[in-house]
Parts: sequence; C-alpha cells; structure tokens
Amino acid sequence: MGSPKKEKSAREPEPVLEYDGKVHFEIPEAMPLLPIRDLVVFPYMIVPLLVSRDISVEAVNMALSSSKERLVFLAAQHDIGEEDPSPEAIYTTGTVGMIMRMRKLSDGRIKILVQGLVKGQIKQFQKHEPCFVVQIERINDLDPSPDSGLEAEAIMRSVKENLERYAQGGKLISPELMLIMSGVEEPGRLADLVASNLGLKVLDAQQLLELRDPLERLRRVGALLQKEVDLLEVQARIQSRAKEEMSKTQREYYLREQLRAIRSELGDVDQKAEEIDELRARIARAKLPEEARGEAEKQVRRLEQMHPDAAEASVVRTYLDWLTELPWSHTTEDNLDMKAAHRILDEDHYDLEAIKDRILEYLAVRKLRGGAHGPILCFLGPPGVGKTSLGRSIARALGRRFVRISLGGIRDEAEIRGHRRTYVGALPGRIIQGMKQANAANPVFMLDEIDKLGSDNFRGDPSSALLEVLDPEQNHTFRDHYLNLNFDLSRVLFIATANAPDPIPGPLRDRMEILRLPGYSEDEKVAIARRYIIPKQIEENGLGIGYAQLGVPGLRAMIAEYTREAGLRELERMIAQIFRKMARRVAEQGTARPIKISPTNLSKYLGSPRFPRELERAEVDEIGVARGLAWTPYGGEILSIEAQSVPGKGNLLLTGQLGEVMKESAHAALSYACARAAGMGVGAPAWADRQIHVHVPAGAVPKDGPSAGVAMAAALVSLLTGIPVRRRVAMTGELTLRGHVLPIGGLKEKLLAAARAKIDTVVVPEGNARELEEVARPIRGRLKIVTVRSMDDVLAVALAHKAPAQEVAAQAASQAEAKTAQTVSA
Repeated sequence: MGSPKKEKSAREPEPVLEYDGKVHFEIPEAMPLLPIRDLVVFPYMIVPLLVSRDISVEAVNMALSSSKERLVFLAAQHDIGEEDPSPEAIYTTGTVGMIMRMRKLSDGRIKILVQGLVKGQIKQFQKHEPCFVVQIERINDLDPSPDSGLEAEAIMRSVKENLERYAQGGKLISPELMLIMSGVEEPGRLADLVASNLGLKVLDAQQLLELRDPLERLRRVGALLQKEVDLLEVQARIQSRAKEEMSKTQREYYLREQLRAIRSELGDVDQKAEEIDELRARIARAKLPEEARGEAEKQVRRLEQMHPDAAEASVVRTYLDWLTELPWSHTTEDNLDMKAAHRILDEDHYDLEAIKDRILEYLAVRKLRGGAHGPILCFLGPPGVGKTSLGRSIARALGRRFVRISLGGIRDEAEIRGHRRTYVGALPGRIIQGMKQANAANPVFMLDEIDKLGSDNFRGDPSSALLEVLDPEQNHTFRDHYLNLNFDLSRVLFIATANAPDPIPGPLRDRMEILRLPGYSEDEKVAIARRYIIPKQIEENGLGIGYAQLGVPGLRAMIAEYTREAGLRELERMIAQIFRKMARRVAEQGTARPIKISPTNLSKYLGSPRFPRELERAEVDEIGVARGLAWTPYGGEILSIEAQSVPGKGNLLLTGQLGEVMKESAHAALSYACARAAGMGVGAPAWADRQIHVHVPAGAVPKDGPSAGVAMAAALVSLLTGIPVRRRVAMTGELTLRGHVLPIGGLKEKLLAAARAKIDTVVVPEGNARELEEVARPIRGRLKIVTVRSMDDVLAVALAHKAPAQEVAAQAASQAEAKTAQTVSA
C-alpha cells in the first residue's frame, strides 16, 4: 500500500523535471500497479510514499528490478479502507511515476520518493501474485484552440494571483514552488502543479486528472482555488469577529479545548492539565462569591504557569483547597418549631428553667423576625454544669450543625485571624477552620472557655480579634489573614462559655449576654443521676438494668462524701467506677445476682470518703472560728476562718495564701473590732499586748475577694469577747470600717455550697435580697437566709449568746451614767 508522507525529508533532494516537461525515454506499455489509498498523483508532482501492503511492496520491488527507469503506475482506489483492492476498486486513469529514492525500514515497510511523469489509462490488468501488472496507454492533453490564447493567459494570470493570496492566507507552499509556478506558461502544466498543492479530495482530484482539455482543467482548478481563497478570507473575518466578541471565559475554554485536542492527538496525557480542569470544576461547584471566585481563578492561572514540583505550587494548591471546601453559600434549613425546641431542651437538661426560657425567647425572636441575628449568648458557670451540652441542644432544636472550638490558653492573634500565606506552614484561623468543619454557613458555633484567652506583647491580643467575630455589625465581612477575603459570619449562631466573668475583657463582654449556671443542689444531682447518668453508664458498661441498683440514699451519700462539686463530672466518674466493677464481676462470673449500692457498702466500691462530714461531727460551737462563703470559678466553697491571739506587739498575722483584697478585708475587720472594743466591754490591755493570727485553712489554695470581711470580723469579735460562733451559720459580705455590710457576687453558688455543707443559716447582705428570688425554691426552703445591713446584725445571728454589741453597749452606758452621778455627788 502507498500512503503520502506530507513532511519532506531534508536528506532527500527533490529532483525536478526539465522545464519543458518532456520525458527523454520511452514509456513501456506494461508496468506494475501501485494502488494509492487517499491521494491522486499528478504529472510534475513529487511525493513521498510509505509502502506497507504486500501488493504495494511487490509492485515497488518489481519496478526496481524490471527497468533502470524504475517506473510504476500510480492509481487511486475508490475505497481507502480496502486492504486488497480488486481491479474494479481502482480508477483506470492514473499517472506513470518514477521512483527517485527508496529506503527499507526496520519494520519491513518501504519508504519511496516518487515523481509523476505523464498521465495514462489502464487497458488491461494482469495478475502477478501478489500485485498487478497493467497494460497502459499514455494520455496526452488536447491541443488548445487557436483563439484561446488571450483567455488562457487571463486565466493563468488569475490563477497565479489567487495562488499568491492562497499562500498569504496561511497555506504552506514553498517559495521555490511559487517561483516555478510563476514561470510556467502552459495551462495544463500549471493546472497540474496547482491541483497537486490544493489538498483536494480524491474524487475532485481524480476528475481533474481525467480532463484532457488543459484550458478546461485550468478553469476547474481556478474555480477550486478561488473557492479556497474565498473560504480563507471568510474564515479570517469570522475569526477576527469572534476574537472581538468572544468573552474571556469562552476564549480560554476554546483554547483549552484546542490544547486538549492537540495533546490527545499526540497521545500526551497531561496530569497537570487534568488537575487544572478539576480545580476549575471544583470552583464552579463551590458557588463562590464574586470576590472569592475572581481570586480563585487568578490562583488557578498562576498554578497553570508553575512547574508542578515548585514549592509555591503546593502553597497555591492548599489555598485553592481551602477556598473550594469552605461553605460560602451552603446553609441548612432552620427548624423553628417552638414546641419541639421546648421538648428537646427538657429531654436533654433537668431544671435550668430560667436558661431554657431565655433560649426559647431567643428562638422565638428569630422565628418572628425571619432569622434576624440576635445577641451572643454566653453561658457562665463552673465546670460540669452543662454549658456545652446546652449548645448541642440548641443546635438540635434548630436543626443546625454544631461545631466547638476551645479558646483556653490561646495567646496568638493568628489563631483567630489566621496566618498570612507568606509564612511557612500558614493556615486559616480557628474560626475559618470551624466553618470548614461545620460544612454549613449557619452552624451553631460554640467558643469554649472564652475567659481563658491570653495575650502576648509579640503575638497580639486574640480577644481583640474576637471583637469582629462577635459583633453583628461587622462579622458579615470577617477577613481571615490566610484567605484575605471577606467571609460572611452573620448567619452563624455564636455561643460562648466561661467559668468566671472577670477575666473576660470588657469590650468582649459587652457584646455578649451572660446567662449564669450556678450549679446543682443535692436534690437536683440525685434527679439528674437517676434520669441521665445511671442509664448512660449502664449502657456504656454493657450491663443490664437489674445488675446494679443505686438508690437515692446511696446517691446522696456519694454526693456528700465523694463529690463535693458544683457540677456533675466527678459524680459521673464515681458512678462509672461502680458500674465498671459490676461489669468486671459479671464478665468473670458469667452471671451475678443484683447488687444494691447503699451508704453502708459505698466505701467497698469507692474507697474511703474523700470529704468527711466535719461540720456534722462538730458537737460544740467554737470561739474564734467562723464560716464564710466563697465564690470560685468551679462553684461555691465554704471557708473556715480561724482567729487566735498569741503574745506579741499587737500585730495582725495572716496566713492561708490570701490575696491582697482578702488581706485588706482582714485589716478592716480588725480595725472595726478594735474601734468597737469599748462598746463590747473589752479594754485595751486585753489586746494591746497580744498578736492576732488569722488563718484560713487549705493554705495551698489561693484565696482572694472582699466577701470574707464579715466572717473575719465575726471570728475576731468571738476571739475578743470569748463568745463562740454558731457552727451551722455561714456568712458572706463586704465590711466597711464603720460596720456596714455591702453586697457581694456569686450568691447562687455560695448558697449551693452552704446547702452541700449542711449549713442551717446563711447571713447575706441586704443589697443581695433581690437575687434570692432567682434561687431555686428547694434551696431557699432548706436554708434559713438572713439579710443584714450592719455588722451588729451579723453578730446578733452568728454568735452563740445574745448579741454582745447591744448588751455591752447598754452596760457601758449605764456604767458611764453611774460614774457621772458619783462625780456630780462628790
């Protein structure tokens, strides 16, 4: 088989016939036939052919061996797909060709360079296995008519001009060939030369070859050439117009498709192109805002120009991954069914009615205002009271996704706003990371331990960075340093948690509504344990309902002697410890009879009590010992304040790891006691030569605050007067030098601590009386709460005998009157 090879070899010079086109040797009548698939060879045409079929290889070998001119008859076949054509499948009109060069290839094929000589017509086919030998008759062009000279010259001139335009339109015609064509004066020869370079279809070229009239053939070639030139001009105009009108995206798409097609033709699988296409598809699916989409497309173009193994390419890929994976527009639908929300909150949490009411009010406002953004809720309370689980319940009630980040110990502003991409290992901040984790633009986002944010002179202030996050007027354009794009946080429901209010910076606290969770009473802990903790631990430890029976007496003993806390974490650990021992017993014995846990056998499973009931064992009231109430980030605590006098110079010695404020309260209490000493019947010699030592046990725990002032004063008055303080009375309040009692904070937590410690009476400032309505009714029913305005009121309740201030003052007044009367009589 012969097929054309369009590229010319630089090592094979192309011989050219003499200008007159005459053949100076005799053309034989018989020669081998070389059928050609998709090409028609014209006289004067030089073409390389690649021969691979047996019929073609044998024809070439026969031509090379039969004559020194190495002639072969070149004829096109009707069907280019036929491998072994019959005589009926071959056009009878062809061209006698001379083999100029021949080279055998390593795979058995033959490469030849053939020059067309003259046209011929097949008269007879003779089979010469596996090829054909054909009898031919030479075909000469008809002589032109005498009156066709001017017409022929005009047509030739028009053809040559169009040929130049054809070459200028981008078609590859060598300058040497153009020079030869410009010098041709014969219509037939010019027609054949032009036809051989037009790239015509086989049928059109065959029809031209069969035309014997040279002028007619030139007319036909001129028409075809004019058509090609017109097509080139129209194509150029279309491309110019399309280039002007085509948008940037369409042009890039067009070029990419062309590039893909070229690479596909070359068999070049470009992994980089596949990656770029995948990134563009992900950008389209992500539905980015206009600013983000523009930045993403810019980064894709940068990545396209980089080497795949470049260090910056990895940075750009990571950045594009973040852009396409963030939930820019994906949201979940809110479920604002108030009844369902109320039911979910009741299922997940016991009591906390005030907190639940506030949450339901918040959801109701969002429902009526069409999802308008409300204030930032901050749950404030000791650990284990259910702050985080409240956030999960809100998310479940709304049908939103829940995400939580811990802010404890963060000192770097970049943890909130992210690092700039110029830094090695840069990442977005915690806020953007949480949004990616939520995979929704409107999650319930919990900022845990917001009171434990730190600050650094070199790394900035994270709390300042949170101001933009928590401000509804600003967070719709939150800008992370890594993304460097505006991200809308206005649809996020932010909830914060904290243990203490004071460490929260003022501007940050101003943006939040604080809801306090003071802790749980013993009754509430028992109810929560029976309703939630025990069933959960039975399931987690693989036990059945009847294996362990932990009743109310056992729970109360566990709460009082093992878990002195405001929350429920330690209680859950103790219950889990009991059920683990039950699980081991069942696993070792196969089956076990049910065990009832009671106060008598509780130590068998939990060991000795951690908090012996010292107050309950106290039988008598003590002199110089008062019980104060303290607030800590972990709940309320009972402080035992002891005062003792020792020989000295009238100094005040303070121990027990006291803070500056608490030391000042002790000095104020002593000054008050000394100022009222005369009224209490205590003379100066009773304390002038004594040193007062005030100690607060648990010395390893730092203590501070002004609310211990009245307890210190009560202990000092008891020490000076010798009247004991009632053991079941606890007190709190800030004391002034003139004996006034000022309000304090953390009243709920302190009352819960008093209830846990089995205190009977609690003395609180009158300024806190309005807060008593917020205290749970069971707590108020268990405690006798006395409100006081002055230290005299405190002493009347705290001291074991009748309040000495009034008695001593009356006695001193009567004694003074008696002395005055004696002086007057004298």
